[in-house]
Amino acid sequence: MLELLLALWPLFALIVAGYYLRRWEFPNEAFWPGAERLNYFMLFPALLFSSLASAPLDNPALPRLALAVMLGLGFGWLALLLLRRLRGWSAGRFGAFTQGALRFNTYLGLAAIGSLFGQEGLTLAALMLALMVPTVNVLSVWSLTAERGVSARSLLLPVLKNPLILACLGGVLLNLSGLGLPGGSDRLLGLLAAASLPLGLLCVGAALKPEQLGGEIPALAWNSVLRLLAMPLLAWAVAYGLNLPAMESSVLVLFFALPTAPTAYVLTRQLGGDSQLMAGLITLQTLLAAASLPLLLTLVTA
Repeated sequence: MLELLLALWPLFALIVAGYYLRRWEFPNEAFWPGAERLNYFMLFPALLFSSLASAPLDNPALPRLALAVMLGLGFGWLALLLLRRLRGWSAGRFGAFTQGALRFNTYLGLAAIGSLFGQEGLTLAALMLALMVPTVNVLSVWSLTAERGVSARSLLLPVLKNPLILACLGGVLLNLSGLGLPGGSDRLLGLLAAASLPLGLLCVGAALKPEQLGGEIPALAWNSVLRLLAMPLLAWAVAYGLNLPAMESSVLVLFFALPTAPTAYVLTRQLGGDSQLMAGLITLQTLLAAASLPLLLTLVTA
């Protein structure tokens, strides 16, 4: 437990720092949107691309890991569809609840995995992201537009234009080509990647909205329990059933235990969902994850 706390507390310290820096208007309000765009379109794709370009794609555990990812997301999605049928949620609320339960804070996840498992863990995480990012994006868009219908083009186009997905695809293709990263390009990508996670965690903190926590406490609470407790336990059960190796199991559980992504707020607002509920879910889950992540990882690695 102490080892996990020592690995994770600096990550949450950066999140807290980002929250207070924005509240203190340092450097200024215009900095944070630009920092988020820089990270999303350049620094973070560099991390994913370089990790996948050198990933050992012949790892015999990868097919089972891919199956575990899809089973975990599939069971979670079916549970949400059942809840929607029972509760009669509108698309706006269903979209927020779906993203609260299925989306994940990628910056926090990769920073935690890097601290705990090093480059080998980051490589596994990048391979998982190649599956999880497009799947979760499609489910999020569909859930937010379920009532008014959505064409295949409008559903898939944002996914195909996503820089994280393009970076994953490019890294895998380069890996399969056998060309590698010649001429110092590996060092260039390494420098870009090194800046991504600290800046991403600061931006996560800057996006927190504690003022949104005073509204729908029951809805915020049950969705946070689903995301931070039920989903990682489901992932652990799937990993156990598929007999995944220890590191693959831990990385899978950690990704399913992450709080939802801050970018879910932007998507919810753009597609007419309940953005206030979404902001509350992002804030509460991020705050609770400081306690839930060390506890869950201690249990599953014991």
